Amino acid sequence: MAKKVTSKKVATKASKVLRDGRTSKDSKSAAGSALSQREKKRK
Repeated sequence: MAKKVTSKKVATKASKVLRDGRTSKDSKSAAGSALSQREKKRK
């Protein structure tokens, strides 16, 4: 099974959606899902 990872560009846009108070519940749900698939930075 291939590992799905959200791109940095999409993660940035998803973050903006979550911070915007005017977006719908469905939009925030999709944005949260995209961010949860973002690979964590390694030190």
